[in-house]
Amino acid sequence: MSITYTWEVTALKKRDEGEFKDAVVQTYWKKIGTDDNGNVGEFSGATPFSTKGLETTENFTPFEELTEAVVLGWIQAVVVGDYEKHVNEQIQKQIDAKAGPVVEAALPWAPAKAPETPAN
Repeated sequence: MSITYTWEVTALKKRDEGEFKDAVVQTYWKKIGTDDNGNVGEFSGATPFSTKGLETTENFTPFEELTEAVVLGWIQAVVVGDYEKHVNEQIQKQIDAKAGPVVEAALPWAPAKAPETPAN
C-alpha cells in the first residue's frame, strides 16, 4: 500500500542577525502521510536555521518575500537520510495503528471447517 505525503510549515521564528533583518532562525513543520484507504499519520518537527554561511545579502530572501514552498525547500533539504526514514516510520506506525491488526482470514469460497474433536 502506498503512502502520499504532504508537508506544511506550522510556525516560524525570526530575529535580526548582523546585516540580515528578520532572518528565519527556527521552523516548525508537519509531514502528513495518507495511505490508499485514507488512514493518516503525521510527524511534527522543528528545524533551526542560521545566516552563518550566507556570504552576502544577495543570497538572503527577505522575510516578507518568503513563501511556504521556499521554507519547505530548506526543511526538506535537512530532513533526509536516516532522519527522513525515522519520520516516515513514525507516520507508518500511526497509519498501521488506525488500519487495525492484520488477521488470518478463512477462504470465502471454502466450506467452513467443523471444529476438531479430541480423540478418545
